[in-house]
Amino acid sequence: MKPFSFWYTRPDALDWRARLLAPLGALYGALTAYRVRQPATFVSPRPVICVGNLNAGGTGKTPTTIALVQMLLSMGHTPHIVSRGYGGSLKGPHFVSANDDAREVGDEPLLLAAFASTWVAKDRALGIKAACDTGASHILMDDGFQNPSVKKDLSIIVVDAGKGFGNGLCLPAGPLREPVSAGLKRANFILSIGNSKHQTEFGATIPLSIPRLQGSLDPLETGIDFTNMRCIAFAGIGHPEKFFSTLRSVGAKIIRAEALSDHQTLTPALMKRLSNDALLHDAQLVTTEKDAVRLPQSFRQQVVTLPVRIVLDEDSELRAALTALNG
Repeated sequence: MKPFSFWYTRPDALDWRARLLAPLGALYGALTAYRVRQPATFVSPRPVICVGNLNAGGTGKTPTTIALVQMLLSMGHTPHIVSRGYGGSLKGPHFVSANDDAREVGDEPLLLAAFASTWVAKDRALGIKAACDTGASHILMDDGFQNPSVKKDLSIIVVDAGKGFGNGLCLPAGPLREPVSAGLKRANFILSIGNSKHQTEFGATIPLSIPRLQGSLDPLETGIDFTNMRCIAFAGIGHPEKFFSTLRSVGAKIIRAEALSDHQTLTPALMKRLSNDALLHDAQLVTTEKDAVRLPQSFRQQVVTLPVRIVLDEDSELRAALTALNG
């Protein structure tokens, strides 16, 4: 669901639309509560680490999963990623390779496959079984925090520190998949992502009952100098404005910012329009890593990517929790 501006007003200053939809939000939250109370039907032989959220999309789960992969690899482990493959057509279990199409496996799994062995499976239990059978030491479950079918050994809730949990209401009245208090009871860590100002504000307004990790999404140094680069920027992620802000932070001059729907198909017609616009304005097309894997093959040489990575302020507590999974 596309985020609405009224989702992000203060809980004590609810928009009239949020008030109108609040009963539906309460029903949604109650249905989620009923679903997550169901006992797990599958217990993995390897530790399962769930990277989830309470908000609907756009919190930073994919870069968090990449950071966890890199951390586990540095500890000598062999993590595999299991994803539902949102937006993809394959039921799975399917091992994702560089030759796959985002329309079949989804854009996030195709991106994640560059960092670790990745499986797409609509039935997550079957995906985990396949990963374990092929040598996984740990399972990183991309999303699925509200799915009770698989027992999780460690759950991390990811949240945008600047947006927090919005107005505190569940869909469609607010951005939440479930009430904050209920979600925190089932999680081991919360990771808030944002600058120092947003981190301070988030910490002051959100009472937390679990350990909090803090981090920022920083541009990855690729050797490309974006200083004064004239750009036509486009992004089909949960909150495209975050990408545009990051691009400006490295010195780029955005001539036009095209905010697309999350996971939107990058059709040849759309890309031809953007390409012509870039030519007209003597500008470079720039997008996110996640969007880049959906580009039509004929346009990939025309588009520059600005990747970002999670940088944690402190990771010792998280590393200790990961180590304990093997104990």
